[in-house]
Amino acid sequence: MLKTILSISGKPGLYKLISQGKNMLIVESINAEKKRFPAYGNEKIISLADIAMYTDDAEVPLYDVLEAIKEKEQSAAASIDPKKATPEQLREYLAEVLPNFDRERVYVADIKKLISWYNILISNGITEFKPEEVKEEKEEAAAE
Repeated sequence: MLKTILSISGKPGLYKLISQGKNMLIVESINAEKKRFPAYGNEKIISLADIAMYTDDAEVPLYDVLEAIKEKEQSAAASIDPKKATPEQLREYLAEVLPNFDRERVYVADIKKLISWYNILISNGITEFKPEEVKEEKEEAAAE
């Protein structure tokens, strides 16, 4: 699911990939407006499926971090407000979700963005974060 959810640098919020055109992507904002517009190749566009968080020993895919937040919050919006929380509160919150995150390479701005992205996804009914391939592998492993 996260493969079609995009972040565009310089634009707030998240966007869903609708279609591809020549030299551009057609995207739709993930909010009540559902505004569609073209995103061009000169903008930095990244899929949420391609993002990972630094930990002390490796990188953890974003979908694992979002799943951990979903478990902590029981599929509800985050209990912490990323705009009002202090840096220490944000670090404590992430430590509850991802205990071994790299405290030097994960900045407070990254934690704020992570929490706001999670809130956007949950408030718009997107609660399945794991890619289909990962789900199938886990189901096969459980069946054996």
